Amino acid sequence: MILIIGGFAQGKLHYVEQHYVQREDRQEVPVLDGTLRLASDSKITWATESAVETMPGKQTEQPTGRQTAGPQVIVNHLHRYIREQLRQGTDPEAMIANFYKEYPDCILICDEIGNGIVPMEAEERTYRECTGRILEGLAAQADEVVRVVCGIGQKIK
Repeated sequence: MILIIGGFAQGKLHYVEQHYVQREDRQEVPVLDGTLRLASDSKITWATESAVETMPGKQTEQPTGRQTAGPQVIVNHLHRYIREQLRQGTDPEAMIANFYKEYPDCILICDEIGNGIVPMEAEERTYRECTGRILEGLAAQADEVVRVVCGIGQKIK
């Protein structure tokens, strides 16, 4: 697993595209946006700077018979998934652990959300704490951890 972290709109997905996805494989690598579910009702196409969905639903189809090495799936906006699971009252940590078991070569992209002013709302504090705890565990398990700022990656593990 590769974990990519960084602030909002810092070029994390573009960095992944440039450093981890071979140009000829871009049509076959699913990019999940704020979800861990693969579906067959939408596909992505790679643009010059980022992945652009061709159909609504923020889910992509799973490639079959993939012969090349590389990530099986990229999860963008992992923090959105965590927030949604907390809203639904489910355990995002367990769901992410199950996903990682199924896709050990995945690339997870998550915004750093723990910096700045501590929110007054209890739900926001819980969300930040939970996301931080999950990222701490993922970083410990990851083969590589990269922080991206202004499109420049700094390998921290």
